[in-house]
Amino acid sequence: MSPEPTDLRGVIVATALPYKENPSAPAGLEVDYDKFAEHCDWLISNGCRGVGPNGSLGEYSSLTDAERRKVIQVAVETVGDRGVVVAGVHGPGWHQAKHWAELAAEDGAHGLLSLPPTMYRANDSQVIEHYAKLSEVGLPIMIYNNPIDTKVDLRPDLVAEIAKLPNISAIKEFSGDVRRLFEIKELCDIDVVAGADDVLFELMADGAVGWFAGFPNVFPAESVEIYEHMLAGRFLEARELYKHLVAVFRWDSRVEFVQAIKLSMDLVGRYGGPCRPPRGPLIADHHAQVTADTERAVAALEKYRAVAA
Repeated sequence: MSPEPTDLRGVIVATALPYKENPSAPAGLEVDYDKFAEHCDWLISNGCRGVGPNGSLGEYSSLTDAERRKVIQVAVETVGDRGVVVAGVHGPGWHQAKHWAELAAEDGAHGLLSLPPTMYRANDSQVIEHYAKLSEVGLPIMIYNNPIDTKVDLRPDLVAEIAKLPNISAIKEFSGDVRRLFEIKELCDIDVVAGADDVLFELMADGAVGWFAGFPNVFPAESVEIYEHMLAGRFLEARELYKHLVAVFRWDSRVEFVQAIKLSMDLVGRYGGPCRPPRGPLIADHHAQVTADTERAVAALEKYRAVAA
């Protein structure tokens, strides 16, 4: 598949980042680039459109500058011409985000994912300036609305203003308010991408054309199947599969989503592993609930496959 240069649609996986123990590495954990490359390859081989390294799930804020750049380089080299690499370029100011965007462009990324300014409750004009500076890099941009973490809400009217800038391709909608899709589309022409796994069905029923996703790190083939059913309007088929996964998908919208997804990966035979600070291990109750939700999903999928066969 040769990706369209401005198309950030499809199932693009916010890739989890594996570590291996090394006492001399930050927090005693060294990025395992070999495992990361294997994981990116597995996701593409299971039908995902692309990978999204250096997102929140990729623990970008816990990486050194050298690590953050190499993660993109490994993803680009691994994916090749089989899909897209959408690099997370989140930063407190536009000068930092633009720096990461320029490096991502130099290293061959196909697009950018960017929050508004982090660690600062920016006003509308500052948010627009942030994206205007990023647009100068020339890669297609998926803006990212996560008012829970950033305290900045990309309201539909603000999205419409940002969409006037060059190279603004899509919005990753993580507010949880599925009603916003229609309002955004009434105000501007921008692709709306599901940003939270547990509202995928509702957002795609309303017309979302992409999914920037967390739990496809665990269930890539099944996730692609749901997405393709929804895109084709086969809602009953999609719902039958989705209902087996939505309980575990809900962890994508919780504070502990990185640890939860990594644990779920471990439970299905992938490598998730530990997280760097500030993320610590799950508390016992959460560990038990993620385990139960994952095991229930796996068992339900086995029955689903058996009936389908």
